[in-house]
Amino acid sequence: MCEDGGGSKPAFFLDRDDTLVPDAGYMSRPEQLSLLGGVREALLAAKAAGWRLYLLTNQSGIGRGYYTMADAVVCNGRLEELLGLRFDGICIAPEKPGEPSRYRKPSPAFVLERIAADGLDPERCVVVGDKTSDIECGLAAGVAAALVARGSTRALRPDAAAFAASHGVEAFPSAAAAVAAFVGKRDDLRGAVRPD
Repeated sequence: MCEDGGGSKPAFFLDRDDTLVPDAGYMSRPEQLSLLGGVREALLAAKAAGWRLYLLTNQSGIGRGYYTMADAVVCNGRLEELLGLRFDGICIAPEKPGEPSRYRKPSPAFVLERIAADGLDPERCVVVGDKTSDIECGLAAGVAAALVARGSTRALRPDAAAFAASHGVEAFPSAAAAVAAFVGKRDDLRGAVRPD
């Protein structure tokens, strides 16, 4: 299920679990969500600077039957409440790994659709997340990518760190740090993250 939130603007495509909120494992209730440090302030500053914010989250717990799409929508609503903002678009990919899916990361479909539909500047779009699939999504869409440490452990996933390093993708200690760094940049953000 993908919701729409249009101008040539910069945008962040943000993973949810272990990027914006600690991953408690198949979260299905809004009270399970809490923000990672600095995320609210960083995203509000990005919004104020004219950046669009999109949430792109794989939620295989739906496909596994652990919770419903409605549960995930309520959790995302709670995330918006905690952040004090509304996302310009939300995409929830409910499939399990290995199942056919249009939007499950590493698919770039949602990113490419939003760039075209909302008039985003692909040179100033960034996919931010803690997994290899997040980085692959950004690279496949031809936009910048940023790897962040897992919110639950404050460490980079070794496989994602190796992948990011081999593709020239910068790693950050948190989503807040990544967002702040990219908001401060003015040029084509893809330069260092284009695959060979």
